[in-house]
Amino acid sequence: MRKRRMVAPAAASLSVALLAAGCGGGGGGVTEATGTLEDPITVQWGEPQSELVPTNSNDTFGSQVFNPMFTGLVEYDPNTFEARNAMAKSIERADDKKTYTVELKEGWKFHDGEEVTADNFVRAWNYAAYAPNGQQQANMFKRIQGYDEVHPADPDGDGPKKPPEPSAEKMSGLEVVDDHTFKITLKQPFTAFPSKLGYQTFVPLPESFFEDKEGFAEHPIGNGPYKFESRSPSQSLTMTRYEDYKGEDAGNVDAVKLVVYEKAQTAYQDLKSDNLDVINTVPTSAQADGRWKEELGDQAISKERMGLTTLSLPLYQEKFQNPDLRKAISLAIDRKQIVETVFNGSATAADGWTAPSMPGRTDGTCGQWCEYDPAKAKEHLEKAGGFDGQMTLSYNADGAHKQWMTAVAGSIRDTLGLNVTLNGVPTFSTFQDKMDNQEMSGPYRYGWVADYPTPRTFLNPLYSTSGSANYTGYSNEKFDSMIGEADQAATKNEANELYGEAEKQLAEDMPSIPLFTQTVKGARSERLAEGTLNTRTNIAITSLKVAEPTQ
Repeated sequence: MRKRRMVAPAAASLSVALLAAGCGGGGGGVTEATGTLEDPITVQWGEPQSELVPTNSNDTFGSQVFNPMFTGLVEYDPNTFEARNAMAKSIERADDKKTYTVELKEGWKFHDGEEVTADNFVRAWNYAAYAPNGQQQANMFKRIQGYDEVHPADPDGDGPKKPPEPSAEKMSGLEVVDDHTFKITLKQPFTAFPSKLGYQTFVPLPESFFEDKEGFAEHPIGNGPYKFESRSPSQSLTMTRYEDYKGEDAGNVDAVKLVVYEKAQTAYQDLKSDNLDVINTVPTSAQADGRWKEELGDQAISKERMGLTTLSLPLYQEKFQNPDLRKAISLAIDRKQIVETVFNGSATAADGWTAPSMPGRTDGTCGQWCEYDPAKAKEHLEKAGGFDGQMTLSYNADGAHKQWMTAVAGSIRDTLGLNVTLNGVPTFSTFQDKMDNQEMSGPYRYGWVADYPTPRTFLNPLYSTSGSANYTGYSNEKFDSMIGEADQAATKNEANELYGEAEKQLAEDMPSIPLFTQTVKGARSERLAEGTLNTRTNIAITSLKVAEPTQ
């Protein structure tokens, strides 16, 4: 199952141990040594929930490591999110519209010197898909012919029955032609497939991974612009620039240190105090009246985010199974006021279930249900038979969510006259476990960032019956069928139109409540002349460039 693709908590409090050891970085100004292993550029990070193996990690903190450490067939532009070939010299689709021939660029090597060949891709993908290996990213390969043989379906989900044993160890749809060519055959045409290949799970893995998987997780070896240097679990991870990288985006800084924070406010203060060089989260308290931009000036980073925040609903709880209640809650939330008062206008009120900047999305699919309408909200609450007892809204307390969640709860409480309370779950990991185990008692904060540039990345994983991140328990055969039809459309434009129609079905059922898309907000220290965040909220490591020395 491919779960845990929720946006991880805003990385956020430098540990006392790190501060005592003087490992925060940044404080000495710009010198000739800045950006070296002795004086690395430091960036805000958070401890990944899963091991550092691309096929077995889903959270954004893992992605912050994998993005600079590995390069796949395709990569995404950090500013536009457009897909472009990386290790792939070409990806050609056959007339049957389901067979692709991939030709690799030559001369690429892993950080340990091993040449990257077609077999490194095929072997890694087969490993990820093979059920006994238990990889979280397995179902990213379910479109490939032979997946069902290596990963038989579980007959009752998380029930007592076990899936049958695989009848094969390798997918029949993967074929190595020569050292730099391989073929991919899908079960059926899937228009969006080439766009998906930039996602982290499709990277190649070296021989060293298969020889010592546990050792690899502790010291990953990739083929990207940066290589692993060292790690102190729950504290930091350091990577250095790979001098023999063959790609275009090779990076500028020689050494970067990812530092674990637990509170966004602490990271923000460290940046202002020159103890941290880059942050990818600005605490909500600093956003009031645009204070963060006044305080940071030219150091501030702001751009549109390829993500969406929702108030998701546990449909497995009987009291939330009535769509009229779900619509009443949505109608009771004054999104525009929250955007203005809490986010100081630096967010966009949601009008559907995909990010506003997503290429090919259909605008306004949520329609009237995403508009603030107290009278209609009360009408639908009455149609639902009211709501007895306390409604508890949950969020992970280690992210910058309390202030806006308080505003959402207040809007629902004031509009519908319900007893609405908040529950701050201490850590993202615990919060995710509650979603995995269907233990949410009421509505909860949920965030999703795009894996690849098509509306499907928001719709299929979260709302298809077998969706890898379908935590709500939503299931609608019509929606599933519409997604299937869109997947097999003849062109990308036709597919996007059909995805839009499927999204309109969500407006009838309201399995989750779209809230807003926040602007990607961050900042860099004066030790950096350049540096940005990508549209998926991660710090673009290769964009960092040290300023001219001051001494």
